[in-house]
Amino acid sequence: MTPNEIAPKKNGRTKLAAFGILTVCAIAGVLYYMNARRYESTDNAFIDGDIIQVSPRVPGQVARVLVTDNQRVTKGELLVELDASDYEARLAEAQAKLADTMARASTAQSNLALTSTVTGAVLEQAGAGFDAAREQVDVLKARLAQDAANVQAAEASTQAAEARVKAVEAEAARAAADAGRYRTLFAKDEISKQALDRAETDARATAANLEAARQSAAATKAQLAQAKAAQTSTTAMLRQTERQVRQAEGRFNEAKSAPIQVRVRQSDVQALKAQIERDEAAVRQAELALSYTKVTAPDAGYVTRKSTQAGNVAAAGQILMAIVSDRLWVVANFKETQLANMRPGQPVGVRVDAYPQLRLEGKVESIQSGSGARFSLMPPENATGNYVKVVQRVPVRIALTSALPAQYRVGPGMSVVPEVRVQ
Repeated sequence: MTPNEIAPKKNGRTKLAAFGILTVCAIAGVLYYMNARRYESTDNAFIDGDIIQVSPRVPGQVARVLVTDNQRVTKGELLVELDASDYEARLAEAQAKLADTMARASTAQSNLALTSTVTGAVLEQAGAGFDAAREQVDVLKARLAQDAANVQAAEASTQAAEARVKAVEAEAARAAADAGRYRTLFAKDEISKQALDRAETDARATAANLEAARQSAAATKAQLAQAKAAQTSTTAMLRQTERQVRQAEGRFNEAKSAPIQVRVRQSDVQALKAQIERDEAAVRQAELALSYTKVTAPDAGYVTRKSTQAGNVAAAGQILMAIVSDRLWVVANFKETQLANMRPGQPVGVRVDAYPQLRLEGKVESIQSGSGARFSLMPPENATGNYVKVVQRVPVRIALTSALPAQYRVGPGMSVVPEVRVQ
């Protein structure tokens, strides 16, 4: 076979091979295009997560630091311990105040019970004594009125007796004068013996009447003195009883104020109960402050940026370290033209730049309402100057559904490439 005959055959096979290759490439391109339409991907994505700043809630000197940088800790694990001496003393002081207040409240409660028990009996007894004293005053006033009447009657009798004595004295003087005159006349035989005897008899009779009148006057004076003495005694008794009435009235009024004392005791008890609540709150606050001297991990994760050592003085709120939480997610900044078919819940495959062999699974959790540029520190002002349309990027949060292998250290800020299956 001549060379001219062989050349056409080689050209035919070459063309056939080229056509086959072009066909395969076309089919691969179509398949690739069809498959690419089902996914949206971007290299503008990174790992994000909770970075918890650890700081003490109370000031104090750092006694111990129990962790180092990049150490894994569990939730509630002790990280830093502050010197608790001051807080223990404050707690002891608060507990002592609470015990003192509770003792005073117990005493006040006992006083309230005693006052409530005694009040009724004292009030009843004071009221009975006051009533009895007033009745005695009324009796003595009536007796004093009777004594006054007796004095008046005795004075009238005395005056009448004295008047009678004077009248009888005048009659006796007349009778005695007549008897003397009759004796003189009888001595001269100018009257008879019978007339003389009658005159002397009259004189003796009037003298006897005078003596009787004087005795009667003396008796009436004695009665008057007795009546005045009774009046004086009754007056003294009345004054004494009136003093007793005033004293009983004072005791009664004091007894009536006993309910006020009960209310005062109740107010004391209520005030001390309120003080107990305040002291209990102070004790709880002191206990909390003491517990805050132990700084624990708020979440599980890895310790980073530890900035304290034993012996340092830490202020309340001062950042001692940070903990990178195990809760990680992906923030992917897709172009706004890639969001047409993207919805929350769609599956996502994530490749980590640091570990090409690692592939993580996730799902679209949410799409931010607005572009990233709009929420930047200096958002663009498209209404000023010449406007150039630029495709914006919108942050999409992707939740990781697969567990991170322990041999890979994946943390916030690491670059990833997510692929969202949108169809």
